[in-house]
Amino acid sequence: MLHEKKLLLSSNEWQLIDLLQKGNEDAFVALIDRYQTTMLRLAMLYVPERAIAEDVVQDAWIGVLRGLKHFERRSSLKVWISRILINCAKTRALREKRSVPFSSLLGPDVILNEPTVDPGRFSPLDSPSPGAWTSLPANWNELPEERFLSQETHRQLVAAIQALPASQRTVLTLRDLEGWTSEEVCNVLDISESNQRVLLHRARAKVRQALERSFTEHETLKEK
Repeated sequence: MLHEKKLLLSSNEWQLIDLLQKGNEDAFVALIDRYQTTMLRLAMLYVPERAIAEDVVQDAWIGVLRGLKHFERRSSLKVWISRILINCAKTRALREKRSVPFSSLLGPDVILNEPTVDPGRFSPLDSPSPGAWTSLPANWNELPEERFLSQETHRQLVAAIQALPASQRTVLTLRDLEGWTSEEVCNVLDISESNQRVLLHRARAKVRQALERSFTEHETLKEK
């Protein structure tokens, strides 16, 4: 796998793995509590319905339980569990015929030829914060705080993320919603660092453009 590295796990994680491999039930319950929500969100990137995603998560936990004794600690538990989850999700998605495996979305045309949204508005890929605003959207500072916190803004944000191509949506979800590092994303999705940065940059640009358009339309309606 790309970016496969022997990671230095925290002492707490080492202890948890030791307990898991000894069959400690409390440790497995703690593991479920830690990763259940993340796994469900990740599964929903691959399958069309929440109920199916919940089935995928159950299948993944069975796979985790069966594989624990053979876990060689070459990655973090989160990465290892997520790989199992994604494999289960891809299998189920193909059965449902409603999704395309992530790897098939990463051809050169996707990475190289798709134009970035308004590239001048965002930091370049080689900057410390790729995809960050270099200038704020029109009327951004005038918008009240409750506008950012409203249900409508949340709905628009969710819609903008859902409208992304699957590859971009997956990377954005893992990086910005789940807080994963770029290395973790590359390990789980088996993509290069450069591909991960391009996908994240484009996803952020599209989401921000959608929100900017919404804010601008809102201000225009107020003025009429």
